[in-house]
Amino acid sequence: MANIQDKARVVIIGGGVIGCSVAYHLTKLGWKDVVLLERKELTSGTTWHAAGLIAQLRATANMTRLAKYSQELYGTLEDETGVATGFKRVGAITVALTEDRKEELFRQAAMARAFGVEIEEISPAEVGERYPHVNLDGVTAGVYLPKDGQGDPGNIALSLA
Repeated sequence: MANIQDKARVVIIGGGVIGCSVAYHLTKLGWKDVVLLERKELTSGTTWHAAGLIAQLRATANMTRLAKYSQELYGTLEDETGVATGFKRVGAITVALTEDRKEELFRQAAMARAFGVEIEEISPAEVGERYPHVNLDGVTAGVYLPKDGQGDPGNIALSLA
């Protein structure tokens, strides 16, 4: 049996994308005594079936900043670690079906822009031009985020580890 130490500065329970991210960031800060525990193998919990959508538009300032940071990190992580993340910036569109939702989306867009998120308010016609398969019935407006994307959550976790 392996020689297992009996204490550590921090013990992280769960080897999914969140646990691996915590370990990654602590070690980037110079922490040496970091232990990550997983009951089976990395990403065997809920991470393996996550959709992997990386979207920056959030309802609060802190969540928006965190989502922007994650998008930036995932865009460089493969180069840093040599482990493929599957992250691709394919862009995202969110549409509004009511005037109230349009106002909410545009308010969120203004907040996101204040934090450096690349975002553009678009008309229903522009939504249709960018995504011709969408049903535009009732669409009042949209927002487009060109740096949003999709990644493989399991591989992102492995890259962070």
